[in-house]
Amino acid sequence: MRIVVHGQQAFGKAVLEALLARGETIVGVYVAPEKPGARPDPLKEAALASNLPVYQPASYRKPEVCEEFKKLAPDLQVMAFVTLFVPEEFLNVPTHGSIQYHPSLLPRYRGPSAINWPIINGDGETGLSIFWPDNGLDTGDVLLQKKTAIGPDDSLGSVYFDRLFPMGVEAMLEAIELVKAGKAPRLKQDEALASYEGRCGPDNARIDWGKPWSQIHNLIRGCNPAPGAWTKHGDLALQIFEAKPLPAKAPKGIGGNMGEVVEVDAEGFTVVCADGRIRVLRVKPADGAKVKAGEWASSMGLAIGARLA
Repeated sequence: MRIVVHGQQAFGKAVLEALLARGETIVGVYVAPEKPGARPDPLKEAALASNLPVYQPASYRKPEVCEEFKKLAPDLQVMAFVTLFVPEEFLNVPTHGSIQYHPSLLPRYRGPSAINWPIINGDGETGLSIFWPDNGLDTGDVLLQKKTAIGPDDSLGSVYFDRLFPMGVEAMLEAIELVKAGKAPRLKQDEALASYEGRCGPDNARIDWGKPWSQIHNLIRGCNPAPGAWTKHGDLALQIFEAKPLPAKAPKGIGGNMGEVVEVDAEGFTVVCADGRIRVLRVKPADGAKVKAGEWASSMGLAIGARLA
């Protein structure tokens, strides 16, 4: 089977390398164009190292881009982390069409930040989907899905790198075998269950200390490592990457005002929230690197009674 790999970054590279290790025939690699001054994409580097032709169109709407793709005579396009819109005309060129990876259990969490939001929302489970893309946003028929639990201390980083990344590579290989065997299903997504969340960026990641501890803890976890949950100390932004929730034992046992620092030591500092406290353990100031929260607190002279907002 003549396969085209389409993707970018570490996940795209891992999928390409897995296919090459299995002896698949790769006839071309499509990679998102790098921004000016950026380092070459890892998928591009891996493709060139294997003497594979690399294509980096800025748009897939142009007729000449589609014609160039047709000349590869592909049987299947494998899409591993694709962010540019690819129209159905291009998707349908391969004999068996195109399959794509998405890091959620479709139809839930369509959109660009599908790993962040289940954690932020406090879900206990997430997963991945391999689906047949169409002109919609993550709306195509599902080929297969894999599930994984979200633990109480899981972060975006642990869910993706420890589970959804390796599971995704294996799921791609499994899906390709189903396509080869003519047994790949096309399961319609249930629109009644569909949800879409936009990109999780700094505007979504600001901490409201007036919220319950569970919401704050989930926000910090779901934004670690990106975009980084944040608060303000004076006029300066402070990102928080690791914290421990301390629920109040009784409603009247919280003490202090929302956002008030009530404890500072060498390991970190503790902040009051609606129904308890948050023990902050690792931070990143706007002008510095990630450090232990206690180290930052010492350097800033953070004292009990200070307010974060």
